[in-house]
Amino acid sequence: MSPTEPFLSEALAGLSQSPRSLPCKYLYDARGSQLFEDICATRDYYVTRADLALHDAHLDEISRLVGADAHVIEFGSGAGVKTQHLLEALETPRAYTPIEISAAALSDSAAELQRQFPSLEIRPVCADYMQPIDDQALVLEPPARRRVIYFPGSTISNFEHAEALDFLIRMGRGIGADGGILIGVDLLKPAEQLIRAYDDASGVTAEFNINLLHRMVRELDATIDIEAFEHEARFNAEKSRIEMRPSNTRRDSTRRKAGSRCTSWPFAIRRSSWADDILP
Repeated sequence: MSPTEPFLSEALAGLSQSPRSLPCKYLYDARGSQLFEDICATRDYYVTRADLALHDAHLDEISRLVGADAHVIEFGSGAGVKTQHLLEALETPRAYTPIEISAAALSDSAAELQRQFPSLEIRPVCADYMQPIDDQALVLEPPARRRVIYFPGSTISNFEHAEALDFLIRMGRGIGADGGILIGVDLLKPAEQLIRAYDDASGVTAEFNINLLHRMVRELDATIDIEAFEHEARFNAEKSRIEMRPSNTRRDSTRRKAGSRCTSWPFAIRRSSWADDILP
């Protein structure tokens, strides 16, 4: 199987659905990962600042609950900014395993964290955390006292309700009876605040989304009139979530490998209110 075959298969499947969609994970190539870090630094994107503030306010309590000699496993580690705060607060962590789909982001963050924590065993895994992770990649010798999955931010809100439940169940199986999960959730905000956060005044989020079209051209041999697409963020009141999509303003048809066509590709990064229903 070629490295791009899963991307092609999932893109064709998603764009054949109604409504059309693309998996969010493909936003995070090397360029997309850097753009996401730039989004986190914008004035309009409140999520990262709020998450860091919560970390700093509760690190003592988090450290007490996690305990000593823990194996911290992070899903979607990105640049690892929040991870630095967590690892500094923990008592003698046994190891840290970042799981990240972007090889470039994973390599950079793992190297930086190893520089900051030279005595910590860091075991990076380049993988899609939405798929089952080989447990052998998480085995330590000697074993840690417990496993703790770290999933900060509000990525859990990207999932549909059933997807999130399945994901949390898989997390629970991965940590075992004595493990723990440290997870971030963004509750529902006013529509105006959400739209600003996902359509920032600097245009970084727009560049982040349109970068996926560039990636499809580069990796899938797609023929796309990228100049015809504009970034759009809208609040879906019925589902209580923000959705982002590249909207085709010219309504021209776009050809992809394997001969299929589309005119507009709505793919959503969703921030939903269903988290209130399943998380205390």
